[in-house]
Amino acid sequence: MYAVIKTGGKQYRVEVGNKLKVETLPVEVGSDIQLGEVLMVADGEVVSTGAPLLNQAKVSATVLGHGRHDKVRIFKMRRRKHYQKRQGHRQNYTEIQITGISA
Repeated sequence: MYAVIKTGGKQYRVEVGNKLKVETLPVEVGSDIQLGEVLMVADGEVVSTGAPLLNQAKVSATVLGHGRHDKVRIFKMRRRKHYQKRQGHRQNYTEIQITGISA
């Protein structure tokens, strides 16, 4: 059984036991959360899709921690113009583990 969820503007295909890093969620470490934006649930041959969301479907998850991704380096340059710009960015994330899917 798997589901497709939407959180933080991105879509993820999740199964029970998966660990994934999503955009930062304002929750405490160790707490249980319900992800309500479920787009699709598949259980064997039975596939349920929403238009765009499934109303009764929920995905349960446990928050494992918060952190920051690796640095992404941005370098801009204009040739022959003596222009160089260096910049870095580290995106925050929340690591969650999927504990249950209910359709």
